[in-house]
Amino acid sequence: MRAVDKVVNTAEIPATAAANPAGTAAVDPAGTACVNVDWMLERWHAMARIRLAEEAIAALVETGEAGGPCHLCIGQEAIASGVCAALEAPDTVWGGHRSHGHYLARGGSLEALFAEILNRSTGCARGRGGSMHLIAQTVGILGTVPIVAATIPLAVGAAFAAQMTGTGAVAVAFFGDGALEEGSVHEALNLAGLYRLPVLFVCENNLYASHMHWSERRAADHLDRAGVFHGVPGERVDGNDVEAVYRAARAAAARARAGGGPALLECRTFRWRGHVGASFDLDVGVQRRGELAEWLPRDPLARLEKRLAVRGIQDFDGRRADVTAQVARALAAARGAPAPLASRALDFVTLAETATMGASCER
Repeated sequence: MRAVDKVVNTAEIPATAAANPAGTAAVDPAGTACVNVDWMLERWHAMARIRLAEEAIAALVETGEAGGPCHLCIGQEAIASGVCAALEAPDTVWGGHRSHGHYLARGGSLEALFAEILNRSTGCARGRGGSMHLIAQTVGILGTVPIVAATIPLAVGAAFAAQMTGTGAVAVAFFGDGALEEGSVHEALNLAGLYRLPVLFVCENNLYASHMHWSERRAADHLDRAGVFHGVPGERVDGNDVEAVYRAARAAAARARAGGGPALLECRTFRWRGHVGASFDLDVGVQRRGELAEWLPRDPLARLEKRLAVRGIQDFDGRRADVTAQVARALAAARGAPAPLASRALDFVTLAETATMGASCER
């Protein structure tokens, strides 16, 4: 067995009950990380909420109602949903340019997300950040930043603070495969490994950095081993299987909480839309290669629906209609909200003001 395999060996790691604000995970009393129908339905709802919100945002982009770049995670929902199900209330989440799903999976408000994208004062960043600058402090979303890999060192800093203060919190850094080509990431991995910090590095490997396939950027397909040199074990996970993601994240988080140090999860997936915007066919003006047809049958929502159907759950049309109505209500409320006032442009500059920015943006 490789050393990197041990991070997801749940038989060796004590179970820790998940209690994330976005929906509690149903863990069996024996602590073997088994899931039940209620848990599966919660994860289906979390992924459907992300999927339908992202499709609504895609429509806003296509009509021009949403200004600025929007990076959609359609097809990747199982990663955010599975990882966030494994987290506890004090844990923090850090994201990048494609973080609508992380924000929603952790419990961020739909209305505040739409309002932020539409530049309304009720947005999670008060209409000042747009799609790529999301915050919801009360549910542990402490910031998303479009600069590639920028929040990974911040997650390590949060883990360092948790270790020093003894809070028992775990920090999670979500990032794409291209981020592992940034030098600061390896500095962060090294620091995390050196001090055995409670941080989980989640690489959402959708095979492309913008329009460039991994094979055009790397000599070997081994992102799961990116942290080994720094003492950070890793594991490759099926990123379109919410149960597999949850089990791996839950084991890694329990290990980190128990003082075992950081871990890296490479979650293999594929985004259905282009790098930025709503197009199925283009990545920043470059024609896509056609892999989407291979990945559509691996739809994480459809896969979970099949498992639920075996357990007697069939009414997905009704459930999807309920989520669609929730999304529509949130979007309507966001559209009706006022734009930020120019006279308040200098608000949230001081630390005291910034501390309240995302204080009410949980769902």
